[in-house]
Amino acid sequence: MTEISLNILDVAQNSISAGAKLIEISVIADIKKDILTVEIKDNGCGMDDEKLKNVVDPFFTTRTTRKIGLGIPFFKLAAENTGGSFNITSQLGLGTTVTAVFGLSHIDRMPLGDINFTIHSLITLNPSIDFFYLYKIDERCFTLDTREFREILGDIPFNSPEVSAYINDYLNENKQVVDSGTVI
Repeated sequence: MTEISLNILDVAQNSISAGAKLIEISVIADIKKDILTVEIKDNGCGMDDEKLKNVVDPFFTTRTTRKIGLGIPFFKLAAENTGGSFNITSQLGLGTTVTAVFGLSHIDRMPLGDINFTIHSLITLNPSIDFFYLYKIDERCFTLDTREFREILGDIPFNSPEVSAYINDYLNENKQVVDSGTVI
């Protein structure tokens, strides 16, 4: 994948397939430490030790539509190629956490991509799942928590045109404030 946001989408899709009801996504840039940390955490079905051990193998997949699974192995390789690290933890019945740390200024770090589009798509296309999103650069940050939106909206779905437009505007305006001229 050519953008980190697409890797996030891929991992979040795995979380959805695992039956997650809450998916937490964090994108945190620490400019002083020169690292970009991406974490996707879910409360899905989790993985046993055998599956967890094999998940970074490109020739292992749980999908029945194809015999290889390249998403996680490529995400791992992308992080490690920047001097970063990659880790997956999981417990059956409790969920999975994927953490990728990238060298922020490394020449081989792929761009973040359109993270707002990714988050917006996940929220509006999966109305029965809750998402918590944190976007942070140094001390500037914002969050979006669909559980808070649900309290306000009641039964109005996230994919209704007005709510979808509001979520899109919320993401764009807050990211612009946090970025404050910094591009990651």
